[in-house]
Amino acid sequence: MKFYGISDLHLSFKNPVNPQNWDEVKLHKPMDIFNQEWHRHYQKIYHNWCKKIAPEDIILMPGDISWATRLEEARYDVDFLGMLPGTIFAIPGNHDYWWQGISKTRKFVPQNVKLIQNDHMVVGDTVICGTRGWTCPNSHQFTEEDEKIYKRELIRLENSLRSIQGNPDEIIVMMHFMPTNETHEPSEFINILCEFKVNRVVYGHLHDRAKNYRLPDEIWGIKFHLVSADFLNFNPVLITEK
Repeated sequence: MKFYGISDLHLSFKNPVNPQNWDEVKLHKPMDIFNQEWHRHYQKIYHNWCKKIAPEDIILMPGDISWATRLEEARYDVDFLGMLPGTIFAIPGNHDYWWQGISKTRKFVPQNVKLIQNDHMVVGDTVICGTRGWTCPNSHQFTEEDEKIYKRELIRLENSLRSIQGNPDEIIVMMHFMPTNETHEPSEFINILCEFKVNRVVYGHLHDRAKNYRLPDEIWGIKFHLVSADFLNFNPVLITEK
């Protein structure tokens, strides 16, 4: 079994996806308005994913799945995920407004998509936890409102990790935001990750600034994996193998 990662798919399908005819795809928000590398990025993801991912594999998806603002608007986006092999474990990103209540959203997504919020999932001897995270103190233009959200996300991360029972061989945490500021000062997120002896953190959110701001591959005894789709050239990256 292999664990892969990819985030920030930013899907916005207007109609059902037919992999036999990509020309029929219509979008609410084409991503190539930001950068031409995003042109038909969903097609690149589909082909790369299907070449690489086996049915028994796990895909970690830390947020920004869909541009939809309401649950029903995300229907074709989550149906697209249901067409892909493997089991997807996901958390919300800052743009996932469609994620409206964990019970309702879990019923809405396909069977191969598992959602984490204030809890964890077990895969063999590995535990997967996660929360969205947020901008960290001493980041550029950190506000009082950011402080409130930051503290709430600290509680959610701790809730997720405290829900673990027993002593798993490995703990993987998904966070949408990088768990530090741009200068990589240790945050309270890092303190919690170290307290619970987390082995890996899989995160996204960083796009054009990724090369400048991403964390080292390993620091504080934790392995960090940036998996933003454009950073990976829309190709899921291997995180670990069991």
